Amino acid sequence: MKLIHSSASLLLLLASGMLGAQQPASVAEVKPTTAAEAPQRDTSYIDAQGTAHVTRVVPVPASLSPQAQLNLGRGEPDQGPPETLAERRKHTDAWAVRAGAAWSRLCPNTMVEDKIAGVPVRVFTPEGMPEGNRDKVLLNLHGGGFNSDSGSYTETIPMAGYTKIKVVAALYRLAPENPFPAAVDDAIAVYKELLKTYKPEHIVIYGTSAGAILTAEVAVRIKQLGLPQPAALGIFSGMGDFARNGDSIALYALRGLSGHLDPPAAEPHDSSYVAATDPKDPVLSPIYADLHGLPPSLFVTSGRDMLLSGTANLHRAYLNAGVDARLIVYDGLTHAFWYDPLLPEAMEANHAMADFFVKQLNK
Repeated sequence: MKLIHSSASLLLLLASGMLGAQQPASVAEVKPTTAAEAPQRDTSYIDAQGTAHVTRVVPVPASLSPQAQLNLGRGEPDQGPPETLAERRKHTDAWAVRAGAAWSRLCPNTMVEDKIAGVPVRVFTPEGMPEGNRDKVLLNLHGGGFNSDSGSYTETIPMAGYTKIKVVAALYRLAPENPFPAAVDDAIAVYKELLKTYKPEHIVIYGTSAGAILTAEVAVRIKQLGLPQPAALGIFSGMGDFARNGDSIALYALRGLSGHLDPPAAEPHDSSYVAATDPKDPVLSPIYADLHGLPPSLFVTSGRDMLLSGTANLHRAYLNAGVDARLIVYDGLTHAFWYDPLLPEAMEANHAMADFFVKQLNK
């Protein structure tokens, strides 16, 4: 049990490539805050530019499950430490194997590694898939900050199990070796190939974190190319604006209120993914695109999610474009908490995602 808890906690450190960007240039001289040094009262100072300099004492919400309360109570040193990309990829890959095994015990499946349109994929077929679902497919675009893979197991196995529908996880090219639009191009190539076998109204595209961002980017690119839209989109803890930061990215780290967090920089974030692209490019940052005509979309985030603002802002843009867009926000929880098979709230969130997809595919 303790081992699985440690794995789940590690995931929240690996779920986004923003971790490295949030580390100080040098942490050798920085020591973690101790209990004696921790603020014991709220403070608030607003400077002439409107920037808030605050401290807050925030209890764990009593409404959360005991498992979630335990998870939030697990501290993360606020001085770092930083991790190289090679180290993070190694840790992510090792964690993914353990997480996949944990989810597979709950949702038995058969997994096959293959290629579709030259793109590596993992194909998950749930145990007991009914004959009536064989003409449907879910296309997953995994999380991992665009430079690692933290979700091709954790986002697919529960979704296959709860929908009883095959899931294809596209292992798109990663940054910084392959910046935007490589991941979009790979996802589009897989989608085009799936259209040869499945009706568009029998396909769903979804993802978490970087995969949620990518899902929104792919939807815009599908529209630009004049391809038929899928039945639905799932945008789970994402955002659609690389040019501007929202509030939550200045408030929360990957573990919410725990761990190191630098004040956000003024320049666009995720430079290794954006590279030379204009941050307001309508595919890179879908909030600047024409979103009219996109399919029904489910947005999911949480109260201590670093991408809470990004998810909410993109959801509002979808609503303003007349899209059937729904938003679920889970109080008190952190980024991509639904990856954790030990949390009752994760089960609830995955079921909500699955139920939405099934309803859209069965219209």
